[in-house]
Amino acid sequence: MGQENISDQVEEVIKENVWGAVQAFLDFEIFHFGTDEHPIVLNVGLLLFVIIIFVFTTVFLRFLKRVVTAKLQHQDRLKFESVFSFSKYFIYVIVILIALDSIGFNITAIFAASAALLVGVGLALQTLIQDVISGIFILIDQTVHVGDVIEIDGKVGRVDEIKLRTTRAVTIDNKVLVIPNHKYLTSTLYNWTQNGSITRESVQIGVAYGSDVQLVKNILLQIAMDNDKILKTPEPLVLFQDFGGSSLDFELIFTMNDSFMAAIPKSEIRFEIDKQFRAHNISIPFPQREVTIINPDK
Repeated sequence: MGQENISDQVEEVIKENVWGAVQAFLDFEIFHFGTDEHPIVLNVGLLLFVIIIFVFTTVFLRFLKRVVTAKLQHQDRLKFESVFSFSKYFIYVIVILIALDSIGFNITAIFAASAALLVGVGLALQTLIQDVISGIFILIDQTVHVGDVIEIDGKVGRVDEIKLRTTRAVTIDNKVLVIPNHKYLTSTLYNWTQNGSITRESVQIGVAYGSDVQLVKNILLQIAMDNDKILKTPEPLVLFQDFGGSSLDFELIFTMNDSFMAAIPKSEIRFEIDKQFRAHNISIPFPQREVTIINPDK
């Protein structure tokens, strides 16, 4: 019996020493600063707790992402992943702050010590936050899709990629146009293809007074019908717009299924108009002005 009591006592002493060593290790302060009223203390146990919560949150978010995107189409999956990649950082911050507060860590002291810093960071990141929020709106309400032809601030491009901060578009001359997403909130956006790839284009032309207007109409319609880049249905249309200051003004209206490349058929049509008008003796006038000089000495 005496030996058993001694063994139990030894075992109890060992447990107390081990637990004491573990407790001392967990209570070891990594840093301690702040005022007496708002102390900020970080020890090993608190750090390990935060790491465990961080790992658990990461595993949960990955599982949630896998479940949500399992049945989404490719484009919808990309949109969700873009929003999710930004939102998860807020989730990490919120979870860690809640965890720290639940174990008695003085969160108020952190905010009090870093209030000025947070204000400065907020002002510096104002434009970035605007871009990100605008990017979320674009992805959610589907204002712009990949492949759309858009015009903003006089620049035209085909959307190649939509990210949270910027939209990447390629112009007709193969230059990359990087558009900050906040531009969609502050500028007027023209989406040429939101209602479909078929769009209406036009070419304006003026002819000299006295020209055969019916012949002009027939020539313009025939030029449009002969161009293989112009749709035959709906049929091209010619409008007699106005009696201009030095010309009779016409507009040739036609439809295309690729408005991004509209500059090429428009150029071809203008070349052919010049050729056909020369062949039919139809003049394209240049602006003329009459200037009367009055001599006050006479």
